[in-house]
Amino acid sequence: MTIANILQVIWTFSAIGLIILVLLHSPKGDGLAGIGGQAQLFTSTKSAETTLNRVTWTLTILFMGLTVILSAGWLGK
Repeated sequence: MTIANILQVIWTFSAIGLIILVLLHSPKGDGLAGIGGQAQLFTSTKSAETTLNRVTWTLTILFMGLTVILSAGWLGK
């Protein structure tokens, strides 16, 4: 596998993860996150939203960065 193929796999997984995380977001605390109940990992709803926001922003930056790298042709493919 070339570096471009590896980056494309990471790009695909980041896109899928981003879609899932956006669907988990809810402005009122309901939505798809309420289907399975609140995870025991978080102590409060506020910390859950904060963590969800941070992970979403991290995946967004990763996705956008890889989009620029892969579309610009900098890898010589």
